[in-house]
Amino acid sequence: MGLFAILSSTMSKSPVLKPFSLSLGTPTDLTGFVAAASTIPGILISLPAASLSDIYGRKKFLLIAGLVFASAPFLYLLITVWWQLILVRFYHGFATAIFVPVAESSIAELFPTKRGERISLFSSATYIGRIIAPTLGGYILFVTADNFRALYLAVAVSGITALIMALPFLAGRKQPTVIQQGNTKEIVKRLFSGWGTVTRSRGVLTVSFVQACQYYVYGTAEFFLAGYLPEIVRLNKFLTGVIIMNIIGVAIFAKPYMGRVSDKIGRRIPIVLGCIFSGLPLLAIPFVADFWVLLLLVVVYGFGFATVTASTPALISELVPKELVGTSMGFLDMIMDVGQTLGPIISGFILATNLQYYGVFPSLTLVLLFSCIIFVLSGVAKSKFK
Repeated sequence: MGLFAILSSTMSKSPVLKPFSLSLGTPTDLTGFVAAASTIPGILISLPAASLSDIYGRKKFLLIAGLVFASAPFLYLLITVWWQLILVRFYHGFATAIFVPVAESSIAELFPTKRGERISLFSSATYIGRIIAPTLGGYILFVTADNFRALYLAVAVSGITALIMALPFLAGRKQPTVIQQGNTKEIVKRLFSGWGTVTRSRGVLTVSFVQACQYYVYGTAEFFLAGYLPEIVRLNKFLTGVIIMNIIGVAIFAKPYMGRVSDKIGRRIPIVLGCIFSGLPLLAIPFVADFWVLLLLVVVYGFGFATVTASTPALISELVPKELVGTSMGFLDMIMDVGQTLGPIISGFILATNLQYYGVFPSLTLVLLFSCIIFVLSGVAKSKFK
């Protein structure tokens, strides 16, 4: 379900979103709103949806996410003016915002002793969908002479497939975390109580900060490498794509193995080493012009990124009572989205200074090393988890 769901949502924006928005006459200064519309639900709804899944069970919310994945693509076919695209993108964003934290919570409950490995397997499956999407979407646009309707019909097929694949599994699932439901006032009280417990936990806040820093850097590196490599290093588009793709490509293969390692030795060492491995290569990027060296640096960065993010969801689920696993996952994803949103914005201001890329990439190293220091000083996860 994760593979087809993320394939669907990613193909709806890459590479089609910008040309589709321009064909609708979107004002240049408002194209950023089109791009950002689908990320806003991640900040707004990830925590409430995951928290409510602690109360009502995971099944209902996975089905809701599946229905959005399946229905949203058809709305693109009805768009006639540019502002409608913003509304549809906003609606489509709810699918991923609900699906990812609730799915990860479900996996954490199903495999309490293998959380790192199994959540990472799920994450790798979504990464495969994310990697396939731009190539498949670009091919569809190529063979159909930029027929946007054909592209969004393919997006719909993928979204419907995700929903269909989930139904047999969900229908047979026993919901282990559903707690006694009360009236609306009681439900709201439980929600705020759970949020209070999570936000008062030093461990949860620390792990969420580390995750936010990782995605602050990932979002920035992915965005600015696409400009730095062809403009400064003078690599062609193909070689630029190879380097950028390897960030996720390495993570696809490394995350399940590093998740298994963290299940065996604990979360602390992988997170600390991962922050270091992901941070140091970025420091060297502005001083290197050779393709193979750049590729090596990105591979090392991707491995470090995978090592940290293979441990953080599992760790945060172990720092809270079992009835708040969904809430903790939702909080983690919300803070992660904040980090990924802020990264390119803040780095854009750095790029505008005299330092340019010599300031952007070293600043990312500082962010990751700072998060590592905070994690070490916090004392979180000093012992092996069972």
